[in-house]
Amino acid sequence: MERFATTRGKVKDVTANGGLAELAKKYFDNVESTGENAFTGSHGIMRSIEAHYKGDALIVEVDNEKPDFSNPESMKSAREDRLRWTQFLDDSTGYDSKKRGDKAKEWGKKANKAKSSISAAKHFMSLAKNLNQETIDKANDLIQEIESALEAGDNTKAAGRGEKLSKLLNK
Repeated sequence: MERFATTRGKVKDVTANGGLAELAKKYFDNVESTGENAFTGSHGIMRSIEAHYKGDALIVEVDNEKPDFSNPESMKSAREDRLRWTQFLDDSTGYDSKKRGDKAKEWGKKANKAKSSISAAKHFMSLAKNLNQETIDKANDLIQEIESALEAGDNTKAAGRGEKLSKLLNK
């Protein structure tokens, strides 16, 4: 499963124009709506495509089959299928491929930053001798909030809580 960030207002724009399934019909075959802004479909080497918006992100699951590398026509068809996929992602996210990559890196960095702040806080609390119980309780509450946000896929919230945790312990 992959997650792609969307530009501000993109989900609302796609919804106003018939939804994600309508957009997908421009690029893929056998597209069926599976809910509001969700679809399943296929096209060429992409045996199965499932996609939906979740918050401000496009979540996709694609099952690809390998083309016949010895057949030039098969390779050409596979390139065309990948081009359709890229164009669909451009239209459904509002970002080009470079920006999608940058956003994915940024998303991953937020998760790593949050996890790092938990690790650092636990280490600091194990070594600190003069922390009062109120600070320890607040830190543990923040750690739980961060872990919950990470489980829910809200890396932005997790990173923000991580910064708050660091500030709490660095007073």
